[in-house]
This record gives sequence, structure tokens and C-alpha cells, in this order.
Amino acid sequence: MSSEVKMDFQTHWELSQLYTDYAIAVDSGKWDLWPEFFTEDAVYKLQPRENHERGFPLATLSFESKAMLRDRVYGIQETLYHDPYYQRHVVGAPLVRAVLDRGWHTEANYAVFRTKLDGLSSVFNVGRYIDTVVPTAHGLKFAQRLCIYDSEMIPNSIIYPI
Repeated sequence: MSSEVKMDFQTHWELSQLYTDYAIAVDSGKWDLWPEFFTEDAVYKLQPRENHERGFPLATLSFESKAMLRDRVYGIQETLYHDPYYQRHVVGAPLVRAVLDRGWHTEANYAVFRTKLDGLSSVFNVGRYIDTVVPTAHGLKFAQRLCIYDSEMIPNSIIYPI
């Protein structure tokens, strides 16, 4: 894929805003906001880098629709028992890798820091987003979001969206 893919300024600003708004939403703890960043038939996967690069389908989390994302939100709010924590995303500027008939393949690096209520902040998850972003009547949305994390080791479990 070429790194010379062009996009007009307004669309690139909207793409950057999508990434920024996403990070703010998942860091806010307002979980009902999370599914709204996706199309109805969106795919969201959290997958180790090695599996992704080898083409292995095994993923830590895998959802295949906005309805499944809403189910995860219900689980976070109502059924999952865990030691609560705050998270904070630091996301690099999105890079447009390819222009599609309807949308773009984009990519951005991320780091997520976790702070437990009784402890220090620590690096929780680091990797890159590999996305398909499409225009909708409600602005740009993710049709696919692959969160490819670098380390094979993850602490205990991942409850909140990356």
C-alpha cells in the first residue's frame, strides 16, 4: 500500500476527529457511546500481532455487529465482575493507507495506560489500529476496527474496549 494516498483536508480532519472522539469516549467510562462509532455490520477485533501477521483467526475479543458491541456494553455495565480501573488512550495521527470505493483503509498507533483505583498508572496495551472507515449519514464510522496489540502477554483480562 502506498503512503502517498491523498485525502482532502476536511475529510482528513473528520477522520482525525473520529479517532480523537473514539479515544475520549472509551476513556470516559460512558460505555453506551462506544457502539455508536461503528456501522451496523461492523467488525471489531482485539488480536495479538503474531496471530494477525500469520493470518491466524484467533482473537482475544471478536465482535461482528453493532448489536454484539451493545451486548459487550451490557456485560461491562451489568454482568462482568472485575477490579475497576481507569484507562487513557494516546493515539497517533491516522494514516490513510488506501482509498476504497466507499471509504478508506486507515491505520494509527495506540498506547493504553491503566490506572487502578489503589495503584499507579501502567502501560496496559500497545499496538496499532487497522481500520476501514466509511462515510455515513451520521458522519464517519468504523466498518472494521482491528486492534492489533504487540505483546503476547496481557494482564489478567481485558474488560473495556481498546
